[in-house]
Amino acid sequence: MEKNKKQSSIITNSGFHPRNKHQTGYDLEILCGIHSDLQQYVFENKYQTKTIDFANPKAVKALNTALLKWYYNIVFWEFPDNNLCPPVPGRVDYIHRLSDLIEGGEADSAIRVLDIGTGASCIYPILGHAEYNWHFVGTDIDELSLKHAQQIIVNNNLEGVISLRHQKNKLNILKGVITENDLFFITMCNPPFYKSEAEAIEATTRKLKGLNSKVPGIIRNFSGTHNELWCNGGEKAFLHNYLYESSLFKDQCRWFTSLVSKKELVRGLKVSLKKLGATKVKIINMGQGNKTSRIVAWSFVEQS
Repeated sequence: MEKNKKQSSIITNSGFHPRNKHQTGYDLEILCGIHSDLQQYVFENKYQTKTIDFANPKAVKALNTALLKWYYNIVFWEFPDNNLCPPVPGRVDYIHRLSDLIEGGEADSAIRVLDIGTGASCIYPILGHAEYNWHFVGTDIDELSLKHAQQIIVNNNLEGVISLRHQKNKLNILKGVITENDLFFITMCNPPFYKSEAEAIEATTRKLKGLNSKVPGIIRNFSGTHNELWCNGGEKAFLHNYLYESSLFKDQCRWFTSLVSKKELVRGLKVSLKKLGATKVKIINMGQGNKTSRIVAWSFVEQS
């Protein structure tokens, strides 16, 4: 089977990065052959196109497991169903945008990345290493999530390139996990977007209205635990804390980055970064389905 064959099923997003393997879609017949558990969720829609119910978290997880097996040689990707199941095409797009930021594009084992909130899926480290041979340190406040992430690392023989650290203080982001001897080229983060569980459910209910789920009782198609989806003060509070803590480690990392869901937050982030002494700030837009998200990247290092 050719990985670059013309796709006949699900079309993803032409707004993806040019190096994103999923910009032209993917073939469900191939993916079902790679991961047989996916087959039970495939059906033909009214347009006579094979697809899955994207409101069903088990179907979404099976699809992304198949993508990881076929495109990234990840043979083991198991974690509890209540943990966040990240969509591979969008997550790997963040990786490709970072490669452009650090003027990469080629595999570079010298690049060391700090992934903040790596989660039970360990998604960014496994994708970043698969695509660019980067080395990762992943952090999380949830020890159980780290336990599942470690199983993914071990079962894919990635112990030499991905390590994990427990953030013991849930109020901290970088403090307590970056040591005095650490040097990173870049940090990355997908912050919790919501202030509460109620806000998360309300937002997702609006989203699911357009998906016409076949599964009764679905609340969130992507799952997710408290630590992954919401925090006190929501995305704004998290990001401003992240900005402040980055200034404490400005000599230990060339670029700090984060996804930012709400466009209206960008102006305030720029103002804060100027006050903190950032030498360079970049806003990188990303096409994500029917919406546009963005990466905010900043540095305290004098750029050459």
